[in-house]
Amino acid sequence: MAGNDVVQTLNEFLKGQYMGIHAYEYHIQKLTDQDLKREFQRIQQEHKNHALKIAERIQNLGGKPVDDEGFIQSVESFLSQFMIPKTAVGIIESALKGESYYGIRISEDIVRGDLDHESQLLIAEILDKDREHVHYLQQLLIQSNQNYCANTHTSRKENE
Repeated sequence: MAGNDVVQTLNEFLKGQYMGIHAYEYHIQKLTDQDLKREFQRIQQEHKNHALKIAERIQNLGGKPVDDEGFIQSVESFLSQFMIPKTAVGIIESALKGESYYGIRISEDIVRGDLDHESQLLIAEILDKDREHVHYLQQLLIQSNQNYCANTHTSRKENE
């Protein structure tokens, strides 16, 4: 595997990390629940740490890491901020979709077979953490749905 190809692949992966960081920023801005906001900030910080590790790996390979998600992704990111739901459940669903589709599925396609061993290990570690994010967001979604149903049920009883 030529070093230039590895750097190019890692830079594509890095762009995805920046997309995730920006997406979480938009979600965080919409959240009113402080506990949920803190959890989203924690996940966003992990994406920032992943971006830093990938940038360092690119530098160690003699390449220059990108410093944003790129023009096309930037436009998509800008437009998507207007489509973020306003409810906690909707925001969690949006983050879950982003993590599972862009964070894992697309990222796996980007790095498939185009990395040296050390880079593969780094990406595997990051993707495992992204899978943990998906699992955690699924749990948050279940919990938020249960809270919503309980609150709706309580409100109905009070109105009777």
